[in-house]
Amino acid sequence: MTQTTSRPETLLITLTGKDRPGVTSSIFATLAHAGVEVVDIEQIVLRGRLILGLLVTAPRDWRRLAEEVHQTGRTLGMSVDVERGVGDNSRRSDGRSHVTMIGSPLSARAVAAIAGRVADLGANIDRIERMARYPVTAIDLHVSGVDTAALRTALAAEAAQHRVDLAVQPATLMRRGMRLIVMDVDSTLIQGEVIEMLAAHAGCEAQVAEITEAAMRGELDFEASLRARVKLLAGLDAAVLDEVYDEIVLSPGARTMVRTLARLGYRFAIVSGGFSQITDRLAADLGIHFARANELEIVDGTITGEIVGAVVDRAGKAAALREFAAESGVPEAAVIAIGDGANDLDMLNAAGLGIAFNAKPVVRDAADTSVNVPYLDTIVYLLGISREEVEAADAEAGFITPAPPL
Repeated sequence: MTQTTSRPETLLITLTGKDRPGVTSSIFATLAHAGVEVVDIEQIVLRGRLILGLLVTAPRDWRRLAEEVHQTGRTLGMSVDVERGVGDNSRRSDGRSHVTMIGSPLSARAVAAIAGRVADLGANIDRIERMARYPVTAIDLHVSGVDTAALRTALAAEAAQHRVDLAVQPATLMRRGMRLIVMDVDSTLIQGEVIEMLAAHAGCEAQVAEITEAAMRGELDFEASLRARVKLLAGLDAAVLDEVYDEIVLSPGARTMVRTLARLGYRFAIVSGGFSQITDRLAADLGIHFARANELEIVDGTITGEIVGAVVDRAGKAAALREFAAESGVPEAAVIAIGDGANDLDMLNAAGLGIAFNAKPVVRDAADTSVNVPYLDTIVYLLGISREEVEAADAEAGFITPAPPL
């Protein structure tokens, strides 16, 4: 004799209306009388409007329960819909990804284009969460049913066309684990280029800036361009380094990003084609664990125009990333690299997630994702951390966060 197990019938109950205390407890009190089991539940509140979805097992007299739920809804001033079905939610399709969209502003046209392309791929958006509303709007889409790499490729063109920043990452435990953040310094962690600031004191800023720009575009060999620029600094008093350090302006959100992720046990490294006399102080100031940069030769208090040791170039940055990952006990797949120039490309490619931050076109095209807003702390949204969580943690630690506009 063969025994068959039938799938239990279920009721999908949806309540919508103005949020108020007691809605959830009231509806569950009604369900409790019927002795049903909770299969699934989701609830969101959007601008004071509540949407509550419940999937419960259906009792024998399910119509009576449906009427009781409707009555509870009327008492609460809520709209209620009850739909009878069979079974639990079907298992979400394989190929699950997080698609994070960042805009300033984020237009409805951009969201429509991204969502449409997801549908074209035969995939499904299972859930949408807001990660931030100020100073940028960031939302996270939970997508299933398509390979992450294929999804990233398909959405890249839409993101570029609609000028929205987009990151597509696999929905794995990696996103929740401790990771290593490796950052470029000039025009990434800080605003501007240190070598150009030094050149301003040496009276050769225009010459250095021209060489720097060509190197960042990938038109010149980095090591040759660096040595050419450093030679122009020969004879400069080394005390100028202190003045330049005092002039440095961090990218907006840099301290917030480091402070927030440090609370979660993240480790940090800065890898720069700039100078250790600056980057070592930055690392100490920000609590960054590792730093790698070029060392200016200084003799008798004067910059000689030479570099001590091997140059930290494009390949050197990637090598430093791997070294720091090994020392931290972090797999390379758990490394996030952030940079803006052509000499960052190997580093971005070596990381599990490479982010082009306000980068040159050649870098944006090659990176996993790009961020083109000026706020470095938007990186936390890509990691599933919301603005509200950041502000709550800061408030608890005594940091004052400016209030967003109404």
